[in-house]
Amino acid sequence: MDYKKAASYWIEKDEKAVPMDRDTLLTWIEKFIMAHNTCALATGCGDFVRCTPIEYNYKDESFWLLSEGGLKFYGLEGNKNVCLAIYDGYTGFDQLGGMQITGTADLVEPWTGEYMDLLEFKKIPAQNLKKLPAMLYLIKVTPTCIDFLCSEFKNLGFDSRQHLCLSNSDAELKEV
Repeated sequence: MDYKKAASYWIEKDEKAVPMDRDTLLTWIEKFIMAHNTCALATGCGDFVRCTPIEYNYKDESFWLLSEGGLKFYGLEGNKNVCLAIYDGYTGFDQLGGMQITGTADLVEPWTGEYMDLLEFKKIPAQNLKKLPAMLYLIKVTPTCIDFLCSEFKNLGFDSRQHLCLSNSDAELKEV
């Protein structure tokens, strides 16, 4: 198996793709993100990997995930790089909708300003959380790259897969 060839498929395809302008793509991306509330969070470190379905909130261009804990934190302890997947159920090639968000995760300290801001955003009274038997941890994911597959883009004259880099992380990927 030529893994490098298989891995380079989208990189090579993107070089010939018809890209959407950044502002329009950002509008489509945000609309898709806001139309959903659950993602798959992939974490990993060394030989350990975990993919966790989890509810998210999107605000201030970041994803905010509350969690009681779990094995995803093993991956987060050793590696802040994560990937989120948000997608529609498959109903056919003409109705594809899915997104991969690569980013970095930070744990937000409980009861800090950021933590309290999210509770307020979610309309969760802090005193209710303090009564819970376990702490709710807050993971903040800051996107670095977004790959968005949307069949509707073809009807608009663009490739159905659009790639948006929000940092310099693409340079690293092309060197692989």
